[in-house]
Amino acid sequence: MFVSADEMLKKAVAGKYAVGHFNINNLEWTKEILLAAEEARSPVILGVSEGAGKYMTGFKTVTAMAGAMIEELGITVPVAIHLDHGTYDGCLKCIEAGFSSIMFDGSKYPIEENVEKTKELVRMCRERGMSLEAEVGAIGGEEDGVVGAGECADPKECKMIADLGVDMLAAGIGNIHGKYPANWQGLSFETLDAVQQLTGDLPLVLHGGTGIPDDMIKKAIALGVAKINVNTECQLVFAEATREYIEAGKDQEGKGYDPRKLLKPGADAIRAKVIEKMELFGSVGKA
Repeated sequence: MFVSADEMLKKAVAGKYAVGHFNINNLEWTKEILLAAEEARSPVILGVSEGAGKYMTGFKTVTAMAGAMIEELGITVPVAIHLDHGTYDGCLKCIEAGFSSIMFDGSKYPIEENVEKTKELVRMCRERGMSLEAEVGAIGGEEDGVVGAGECADPKECKMIADLGVDMLAAGIGNIHGKYPANWQGLSFETLDAVQQLTGDLPLVLHGGTGIPDDMIKKAIALGVAKINVNTECQLVFAEATREYIEAGKDQEGKGYDPRKLLKPGADAIRAKVIEKMELFGSVGKA
């Protein structure tokens, strides 16, 4: 039903494109991202933060819902379900819940502790055929209460984590979760290049994909980024389309208040945005 992200990302590195990781927040998000991937014939990674997992009543609910959707919708492209910015305990819960991929965010720990915890999770993931993402250098902004200033990772520390056998590495290169401020300095391609030089063909991950200019996205892919995370952008287009529907009074027409009708414009906007991002990342037709 779900596949490890390992194989799809190795293909992305070789093909010089990136696979989109799109965070899911509810049924509509999951459905539209899956349908977008099938339409675009693109591999896809469904990202689940610990906060979103809790909102959807637990990780087992998430895997049951997404797995059933893949079957009912007849989705044929590769789909990984992936924990985003997981704590160590969150990783263990997702392993138990049937996730096919997890991210351990050990960036808040001293590098030695990050190494020890990552090493243990590598062992567990290997036993189960799961893929593991690790992080070095906190990503800026806030995600589920984890706040980072957008610092740049130490390439030597990146190599220490990469050598543990992780399948992908998120290295902080000045990227930020959420909306980018007006005074943002841009991505540090110098850092990204230095990390890539030391980690070789290991797929690199770019968090905070919303708001990064297209030319920077393409340059990052050229320097080894094979997974790009998008969340805020889908939330923004969903909110905008929903607001337009209500401000136009369509919820007052007939049964326009029916949630299936009320949420449809936003859901359509998510699908369109996901396809747009897949085209930018170069993953269309790569399933």
